[in-house]
Amino acid sequence: MVVHTPGWNVAEIWERNADRFPDAIAQVCGERRSSWTDFDRRADGVAATLLAAGVSRQDKVAHYLYNCPEYLESMFGLFKAALVPVNTNYRYSDDELVYLWDNADAVAVIFHGSFTERCAHLRDRVPGVRTWIWVDDGSEPCPDWAIDYEAAATSAIAAGTGRVIPPWGRSPDDLYILYTGGTTGMPKGVMWRQDDMIGSLDAPSKHPLPAVPGWDAFDARMAKPGPRNLPAAPLMHGTGAFNAMWNLALAGSVVTMVGRHFDPIELLDTIQQHQVNSISIVGDAFAKPILRALDAEPDRWDISSLRVIVSSGVMWAAETKAGLLRHNQRLIMIDSLGSSEAIGMASNTTTAETAAAPAKTATFSLGPNTKVLTEDGREVQPGSGERGRVALRGRTPIGYYKDEAKSAATFVMVDGVRWSIPGDWAEVEADGTLQLYGRGSQCINTGGEKVFPEEVEEVLKRHPSVADAAVVGVPDERFGQAITALVEAHAGDTVDEAALIAHVKEQIAHYKAPKRVLPIDTVGRAANGKLDYKRLTANALERLGLA
Repeated sequence: MVVHTPGWNVAEIWERNADRFPDAIAQVCGERRSSWTDFDRRADGVAATLLAAGVSRQDKVAHYLYNCPEYLESMFGLFKAALVPVNTNYRYSDDELVYLWDNADAVAVIFHGSFTERCAHLRDRVPGVRTWIWVDDGSEPCPDWAIDYEAAATSAIAAGTGRVIPPWGRSPDDLYILYTGGTTGMPKGVMWRQDDMIGSLDAPSKHPLPAVPGWDAFDARMAKPGPRNLPAAPLMHGTGAFNAMWNLALAGSVVTMVGRHFDPIELLDTIQQHQVNSISIVGDAFAKPILRALDAEPDRWDISSLRVIVSSGVMWAAETKAGLLRHNQRLIMIDSLGSSEAIGMASNTTTAETAAAPAKTATFSLGPNTKVLTEDGREVQPGSGERGRVALRGRTPIGYYKDEAKSAATFVMVDGVRWSIPGDWAEVEADGTLQLYGRGSQCINTGGEKVFPEEVEEVLKRHPSVADAAVVGVPDERFGQAITALVEAHAGDTVDEAALIAHVKEQIAHYKAPKRVLPIDTVGRAANGKLDYKRLTANALERLGLA
């Protein structure tokens, strides 16, 4: 029996969309297309298969997949059965995978065939995983210890059974766990109640959903199927997953690319072929290659269908946004300040109308439930010059899975109000806008001054010779830490240390300029656009003879 407590449940929203728009397209990947009916019934098959395998309410199931239709389809199945999806970074090492699946108490893993050998090697190390579901990608055959995903997905259709509802029902309290981190510590699972996640994603809507679910109000918002969204970022990360899930909540369709590594040519081809309306990216790591491709061949693609680009996770330069507008004047570009622990803390929207006086990089408008708080809990006043950490109240996660200490450090009570404070440092300008400086965990203390790497990186990337940059702190006898930049030059350019240091000093305070600039082939951004500062610091230490 379905549990009817106040609040929204993802599976029930998606099922409602399948009932209303059965023939509309839900997913596209290359030549593969699935209707909302296909999406719904195949998810029933996944749910039925896991229930038959003996899962219990809110058991955890890990996705070990590249972007593909099976990712969201199986997520739908897990939500139907009131199971908890757990994302897995497919770049993790053996030990990281074992840690994550053990920490998450995963009872099942859904994996791409290309990971078969690795999963076989790890099975004895994760005895809690009782069920393995293999997704065919043309690489390895299905092993005898795994279930063929296609057989699972079509099982409900073959059996002629109806919609799957687990014996324990569903609830708005059902969880979605998003694992984050790994470069500055072991991954930690952020626990979102589905109702809170839906409320957070829905907050920017002109007509938000009522707190108490009602299908009349839900239906009234959408008279037809929703937009077509392409997650350029991996679905294993929050940026891609949150945007794709919410687009499905709007009865839209999700387009995934066939390639497994970001390719701006494939992205632009896919936007044109499938008339994509919105994409999710992670800052300049995605936007700059897109812009370079468009600038190189301005007449090759018709991207007039594209209306919205959403970026979250890392800084996105105002100059890049202005460049993209040259190729599509109708673009609405949203730079969202958020994280796995806090959705929609602040935003910056750029359009052709606002581009005449664009906001500078890392400047955001605070959301209604967002403040900047000092370490002792005071609110930073506009124009004071004081810095604090960005804090979000209201719809926030319930904590980190099995980690009370980290939960207490991030989800903080101040004067009776619970705040999510992931660690982004910022200053509030006199006009109320927020100037972001970066995460405190990477802050460099040089001569008693705090310097945030992202601020310096953005200045370096404005130099015409620089393709990308990373800034780290290394030990220094005089200053405690010395700012050191690792710079990736554009093809055909070289790294001129003196010129780049002078460039930074022209833009920001001299004490923020790097003492040394080291060339590097690539800074090695991850698929989510973020940097592995631990690895980059080790690289700098070795090259400077400080290791």
